[in-house]
Amino acid sequence: MAALLALLASALWGTADFLGGTAARRLPVASVVGVSQLVALLGLVPLAAAIGALDDPRGYLLPGLLAGCTGAAALACFYRALALGTMGVVAPIASLGVVVPVVLGLLDGERPGAVQLAGMAVAVVGVVLASGPELSGTGRGGAAPLLLAAAAALGFGAVLSLIAAGSGGENGTMGAVVMTLLVMRLVSVLALTALLLAFLRTRGPEIGVRRADLPLLVTIGVFDVGANASFALASQSDLVSVTAVLASLYPVITVLLARRFHAERLARVQQVGVVLALGGVVALAAG
Repeated sequence: MAALLALLASALWGTADFLGGTAARRLPVASVVGVSQLVALLGLVPLAAAIGALDDPRGYLLPGLLAGCTGAAALACFYRALALGTMGVVAPIASLGVVVPVVLGLLDGERPGAVQLAGMAVAVVGVVLASGPELSGTGRGGAAPLLLAAAAALGFGAVLSLIAAGSGGENGTMGAVVMTLLVMRLVSVLALTALLLAFLRTRGPEIGVRRADLPLLVTIGVFDVGANASFALASQSDLVSVTAVLASLYPVITVLLARRFHAERLARVQQVGVVLALGGVVALAAG
């Protein structure tokens, strides 16, 4: 069940990332992230009240606060990278944030096998190959999307660990999961609101979002919070270093959707790099 929940998180995150990156190509990133996060928050409040989670022990507060700040910054970097660069390259780079919970798991006493360690090495080689044209200036967007994707990777990895910590691990409850996500969303919405206000102060009163854009932004928010909830539940019944890897297969979905709807084409060396990067993530899970 834990593996299925982690894979569901991947499917939801991959779709949300594709939709978010697509929206960020024509809307301000602050608006895309802010509105979608607000939707997620509004959905979590009645859920928390319905299951009585508002009275749960407060162990989720610090992890939720840290996850909210880190997640908002990481998501903004990621959507901007998707808007500027090639989704098929940006998404696999961001997925390497999985190394963060794996390393933290190691420090906490978890011991990945030789296959998992080999997977890390293969994934790094894949990222270097996939990034080649962008780093040389011949790819879409140049080096900027890669740097933003790398920053997003570190942030996403930290968020995975913080969500697992706030959810209580194997002894956690559904209430802890919901409250961790609620606090995370509340903090991220407040941070993004401040960013949006700063944007409006410099660009004028128009945030660029029309009524016709709302269904898309709502879908992004619903998918994102659904992915976080699926991962949090998965982390309660298996090693975080394993569930985090399975939950980080979302670039496969993003790449396929970008190829189908944006007709993205990668150079041969990039195709090899993307396959190696994703193969490395799979090896991490298989080990």
